[in-house]
Amino acid sequence: MKKSIEDHAARFDEVAGEYDEDQSDEYRACANLVIEHADPDASDTVLDLGTGTGAIALALAPDADRVVGRDISEGMMEEAKRKADERGLENLEFDYGRFRDPEYDGEVDAESSETPRADTRSPRVDVVTSNFAMHHLSDEEKREAIETIADLEPRRFVLGDVMFFGEPDPDEPFYSPEVDDPATVGTLADAFTDAGFSLTAVERVHDQVGVLVAERGRVTDDGQE
Repeated sequence: MKKSIEDHAARFDEVAGEYDEDQSDEYRACANLVIEHADPDASDTVLDLGTGTGAIALALAPDADRVVGRDISEGMMEEAKRKADERGLENLEFDYGRFRDPEYDGEVDAESSETPRADTRSPRVDVVTSNFAMHHLSDEEKREAIETIADLEPRRFVLGDVMFFGEPDPDEPFYSPEVDDPATVGTLADAFTDAGFSLTAVERVHDQVGVLVAERGRVTDDGQE
């Protein structure tokens, strides 16, 4: 990570109010693909990491049982909460969390969800999403993050992000080299595979922007997937 978590949080706090209006066509296309591939069921819990102003979380909430958004920027999450209130969505929860420590234990926050499941929750989730956030981590930190997410046993992880499909043009980077650290698609694919996922879709939005869909089977108590 080229800057500290605190530096990144402060930077996004400053732009939270204008963040939604200041996005590229590639960002919006990427977000739409993440939403399309996430495709939660009505009984699913979705964990949206780097949730920002809640673009992905808010879009998935009507189709999911529960959506949990995690971010390091209080300003961004305040925007997400405001939009959820405006839309009357009550099955969302936004709180502090990082990729390598999402601070998610599977418990329902009674103040943020009126429809908790009756069963006892395990920490795992059904679907994990993230859009334009993981590129702030170094390659090793991305690998650690994917391993952490794998431990939650989601059946699907949909990652939209800045990523390199080839050699990036140093004169026209899609990202900010001073704060961002994108990986190659191959590096991300290796990290997913090593964590027990299989890539089931690769969507190329731009030479430096894409969406990866990773899936894995779940092992039951009798050892069957």
